[in-house]
Amino acid sequence: MAVREFPSALCRLATRPTRPAVTSTISRSCRRYASEEATSKQEVSSDLRELESSSSISSVGFSPLGVEGYDPVKRAQGRRRELPPSRFQYRPPKYYRGPLHPHQPPPKSDPSSREFVPGPFSYTRLEQTYQSTIAPDLMVMTYAHKPPGTPKPERAPRLREWDDSSPYHKGRPKRGPRGPGSVLRLIERDINWRNIPKIEAITVHSFIKGAIESSAHLHVGGMMLQAITGVRPVVHRARQSVQQFGIRTNMAISLTCEMRGDQAYDFLDKCVNLVWPRMKDWNGVEGSTGDGSGNLGFGFDREGAILFPEVEVNYDMYPPKMIPGFHVTVKTTANSDRHARLLLSAMGVPFHGKLVDW
Repeated sequence: MAVREFPSALCRLATRPTRPAVTSTISRSCRRYASEEATSKQEVSSDLRELESSSSISSVGFSPLGVEGYDPVKRAQGRRRELPPSRFQYRPPKYYRGPLHPHQPPPKSDPSSREFVPGPFSYTRLEQTYQSTIAPDLMVMTYAHKPPGTPKPERAPRLREWDDSSPYHKGRPKRGPRGPGSVLRLIERDINWRNIPKIEAITVHSFIKGAIESSAHLHVGGMMLQAITGVRPVVHRARQSVQQFGIRTNMAISLTCEMRGDQAYDFLDKCVNLVWPRMKDWNGVEGSTGDGSGNLGFGFDREGAILFPEVEVNYDMYPPKMIPGFHVTVKTTANSDRHARLLLSAMGVPFHGKLVDW
């Protein structure tokens, strides 16, 4: 059947009247090619003449006289007044006027802030070890797998309620825990990638007993602490007089230095690798140290303070009988003493004795 209809279709095509190829011309003219415009411009229909043949972003030619006659210095001098610098440069407020003030200073990490400190350009040796090794190890060692949907265990209430035996009990706040400590301790939380313990600050404190008799002991202790920590010490004065010890009100008796960031890691690195290995008959930091909130402490006597390299290299500058000892408090972001000991043990701090978790 298809073979019979094939000759008839050929006959219809042969007898079809020829029409001018208008559509092909229009379709060709609707398309614009860069090569065709570069070689020769074809005739465009009247419907397409309203379209722009060139882009509005293309550069406009300038006359050479206008370019040579343009003088920016003369134009700037012809202004009646200078442009205000605040239009081009942001200046943060000089004083902080509270969180509700409309003009808020930028964060310290912003280069336009007055308190911006560039860096860190490099990590210290101990901090680099923490970032690369200690932090991942702590997260793996203390990992506690809890599938989704695991119910949380019920815990006893931390605050005691009143038994309503008296009408005055209504509306009273709950009582604190039993015992001498009336302050609630932090609850130990599982370590994950959001709250890996790290060193926040290290505080060095020294009570200068000889400052009661002579202020020279205070000056020697201040120079020694500043050389060891790299921080200028803060002088503390007595709030009230104690007659038994000869302390009078407003007498300078102690010094404090607080280290953060690289200085804190450098100080702990010196203690672990330079000072403690040379101390005689020293077993380590006591395992019972800590305040239950992740802050641990230890101390150095006069013989231990002399072993610091900053004091040892200039030993003649410090009179031996005026060199004081000092206490060190390591503040961490951990919520318990157990996690803080794990952090310091990984950094090389030795502990001895019974480990006590408050």
